[in-house]
Amino acid sequence: MSWDVLLCHLPDDITSMQDIPDDYSPPPLGRQHEVLAAVTRAEPEADLSDPTWGDLSGPTWSVELNIGSEDPVDSVMLHIRGSGDDVLASVFRLASALGCKALDCSTGDLITPQGPSGWHAFQEFRDRVIAPSEQG
Repeated sequence: MSWDVLLCHLPDDITSMQDIPDDYSPPPLGRQHEVLAAVTRAEPEADLSDPTWGDLSGPTWSVELNIGSEDPVDSVMLHIRGSGDDVLASVFRLASALGCKALDCSTGDLITPQGPSGWHAFQEFRDRVIAPSEQG
């Protein structure tokens, strides 16, 4: 189970998925080699040995970066697992390096350093759902 965050270009006035016009087609993040270089600059410890599916690990969390094989790259999906708010710093560094926004797929809202994110709600939900099955 992961918390999914989409990194993509969105207009400045967008704060949630509901604000995105039906006919909006986001411009690509860039050529695959440019996206990989931006990820490496933002998070040098990211494992991009598979350029379509990267990995990034922190002390209590991991992120799979679904970059895909399309060139140019339209978006990057982050599949985040674990716990700890320090993962949000990595999310914001990646979004900044790619010049894009981070969209919380569970809430449909943008993730910003100033506002709350669905990360805490996801962890609470995950812990509620997984804990009963672990207890037998």
